[in-house]
Amino acid sequence: MSATVSTQAAILDALRMDPRIPHPEEIAVAVDEDAITLRGTVGSFTQRRAAVRDAREIDGIRDLHDELSVRLLDAAQRSDAELRGMALQAIAWDTEAPGELIDVKVEDGWVTLRGTVGSQFESAAAYEDVANLFGVIGITNAIRVLDP
Repeated sequence: MSATVSTQAAILDALRMDPRIPHPEEIAVAVDEDAITLRGTVGSFTQRRAAVRDAREIDGIRDLHDELSVRLLDAAQRSDAELRGMALQAIAWDTEAPGELIDVKVEDGWVTLRGTVGSQFESAAAYEDVANLFGVIGITNAIRVLDP
């Protein structure tokens, strides 16, 4: 078995074993030397993140291209206004993210975080607060981090 085939098989096995990914067969894995490309459709942003993490955990992966798309079922969809409110509330409740310094914009389920914070840790905390919200299809973290 070649390294390419064994790497692909290892990623597919990891996806199948992950309970966060209910339909791993909808994810295509392409291997080109050390570069991996994930393609297909998943049902949530959380599933997308899980698939990428699973692939990154395989030994020898140097480059990963995430071309997965999120397609929410009707029951999972939220209006942009509702999603914005949920995101702002999640950030406000997090003691590790300065909610008063972060604004949220939502367009068609895609969340954009903006503002200026004092550390990368605060920016990452805000991202994590939003990443697991039901209805998010993607996130752009445009939070500016001040240099220490």
